[in-house]
Amino acid sequence: MLTHFDAQGRAHMVDVSDKPATARTATAEGLVRMSAETLALVTEGRAGKGDVLGVARLAGIMGAKRTADLIPLCHPLALTKVALELTTDPALPGIRVAATVRTSGQTGVEMEALTAVSVACLTIYDMLKAAEKSMEISNIRLVMKEGGKSGRYVAP
Repeated sequence: MLTHFDAQGRAHMVDVSDKPATARTATAEGLVRMSAETLALVTEGRAGKGDVLGVARLAGIMGAKRTADLIPLCHPLALTKVALELTTDPALPGIRVAATVRTSGQTGVEMEALTAVSVACLTIYDMLKAAEKSMEISNIRLVMKEGGKSGRYVAP
């Protein structure tokens, strides 16, 4: 059932007033593929714009906090944790990004985790685009969520 539509089929923000506040967690992941030469700029600290992983981590945190400003029907939430892991992977070659977001509230944090990953990946692209415009952002997905009425979900 799609809850973001009313009886007349119009988009609306879901009323969560009667839902109990519960602990909620979501983890999302994604990746940025690039050439081995571009990845070396990151791992060797030679990127012209500075600390790619550090800036992308902060951007992801900021993105999670601003999700309700970006996604029209998301509720603004008081997040209690936003953590990003950025891992260089020579086998891709590229960078793997994972974000975990937590809150105690009446609605989940899946969109905040997905936004954190998306913004971190976009920031990686922005910081390295002078070296390589053909980088690919892909595989952004929810890998786990828990809490709320629907309980726990783990991606296959």
